[in-house]
Amino acid sequence: MAKTRSKAAYMISAVAEQYKIHPQTLRLYEREGLLKPSRSEGNTRLYTDEDLERLEVILELTREMGVNLAGVEIILNMREKMAAMQKQIEEFVKTLNTEMATRLRQPEQTAQTSLIPVVRAAVAPQKPTRKKSEKAALRQS
Repeated sequence: MAKTRSKAAYMISAVAEQYKIHPQTLRLYEREGLLKPSRSEGNTRLYTDEDLERLEVILELTREMGVNLAGVEIILNMREKMAAMQKQIEEFVKTLNTEMATRLRQPEQTAQTSLIPVVRAAVAPQKPTRKKSEKAALRQS
């Protein structure tokens, strides 16, 4: 039987009190699109732990760094895009590693399916060559 994880949800008054902000500030953040709390059946705003993490970033940007709400929106959007790109890069690296591991295990098959033909020629051993100084010494003797 699979367990379902329940997410904690906090009402606006509890969040406002915890972060020492007015409930209207939270409503403003929602109107500006910075926060998107879910709603109960009675239309009460419910903030999840993820919402609270986002709120903490918003408060740090506004309180400690002096960023206005337009700047906060840009920063949050950039963070989301960067996280998405990071995920894409991780997926690409994972795929690349899998492909390389597969090719290393099957070198002959890789040679047959490569875009550039791979020819494995037998190399005849070559005679050791002498240095010019050795050749000159032999001629003088």
